[in-house]
Amino acid sequence: MHKSGFVNIVGNPNVGKSTLMNSLVGERISIITSKAQTTRHRIMGIVNTDDMQIVYSDTPGVLKPNYKLQESMLGFSQSALVDADILLYVTDTVETPDKNAEFLARVAKEQMPVIVIINKIDLLKGQADLEALVDRWKELLPQAEIIPISAMLRFNIDNLLKRIYALLPESPPFFDKDALTDKPARFFVNEIIREKILLTYDKEIPYACEVAVELFKESDKRIEISAVIYVERDSQKGIIIGKGGSALKRVGSMARKDIEAFFDKQVYLQLYVKVEKDWRNRENKLRSFGYLNE
Repeated sequence: MHKSGFVNIVGNPNVGKSTLMNSLVGERISIITSKAQTTRHRIMGIVNTDDMQIVYSDTPGVLKPNYKLQESMLGFSQSALVDADILLYVTDTVETPDKNAEFLARVAKEQMPVIVIINKIDLLKGQADLEALVDRWKELLPQAEIIPISAMLRFNIDNLLKRIYALLPESPPFFDKDALTDKPARFFVNEIIREKILLTYDKEIPYACEVAVELFKESDKRIEISAVIYVERDSQKGIIIGKGGSALKRVGSMARKDIEAFFDKQVYLQLYVKVEKDWRNRENKLRSFGYLNE
């Protein structure tokens, strides 16, 4: 008997979906920072054993869109409600349970198994607070199972994995058994660079940036990469570059180290900055960056 299934992770921004995804997959697939809206795409991470294949999907945090990029991000989250065999709805101990009630109402109507993951329980003062949260979620999603965890500390992850395995349907694998993700190598280069931008710059700057790899040339021991950081305004370009190019050099240095660790090869990385005005609202640019289907 072989089990396979799609386990989709949804929830509001900044509740720890990407941390959970990486913990379940056992690889660093998704960006993790303390800033909201770090995940922009739907990212699959695939776990294989002899008798099982689990295809996890990390999705952007659910939000009311202010521009076309966020509309696309919301579309990725909503699509995760359609093709899941198991749905993991991630919340935490900080947000109010009825936040984003419209999306929650859609989750309540779903027929597939739903597990409510209450993350960050290490931040609670005591058992009574946890019990109150569990009771509230039982009211909101009465058909769902509820599993409290701390993704950061890996607390109760093993019990969550047991429930996922128990709920998986019998099926042959959907992907090759040696597959780790559905994304190409260039995608992870983009994401690593974008993560360093999120860690380096403040306020709106990281959200106005997109990364595109223009050259990815791999040999046995070395990878040569050329990537462009797109911003929306000339003033943002100046901030990304920094005085004497110092900020861009810092981003490049941090990204190169992580890319080398990811591919286990020496990396030569060149970064450029270009202005692409209002790209977050332009369908042709969103399509070229992979946010819209052709």
